[in-house]
Amino acid sequence: QVQLVESGGGLVQAGDSLRLSCAASGRIFSTYGMGWFRQAPGKERAFVAATSWNGGRIKYADSVKGRFTISRENAKNTVYLQMNSLKPDDTAVYYCAADHLGYGSSSEYEYDYWGQGTQVTVSS
Repeated sequence: QVQLVESGGGLVQAGDSLRLSCAASGRIFSTYGMGWFRQAPGKERAFVAATSWNGGRIKYADSVKGRFTISRENAKNTVYLQMNSLKPDDTAVYYCAADHLGYGSSSEYEYDYWGQGTQVTVSS
């Protein structure tokens, strides 16, 4: 069993930066692929970024490429999402997820565990 807890969300202005963190329980975090997804009001949950178990394969949604960076510290059981040049369209609840196969997929159906989410609001 893996428990995930996100933090770092908040209210910012367009152009600002935020760093989200996702702390995972369990001793096998280092073997899991990790992903970030987001859900805006009235919309389906969407892929944002993902990393394989060792960080060797990283993926981003086109909408965040060049602005967001996913990283992980296996020694701290933590994955991060650095978000720069935030836009109002980035407003959403952000979720982290863990994939026991270690791939770091862009499909939410590949993930086994989810956090409770953290709200990010970007004002114009």
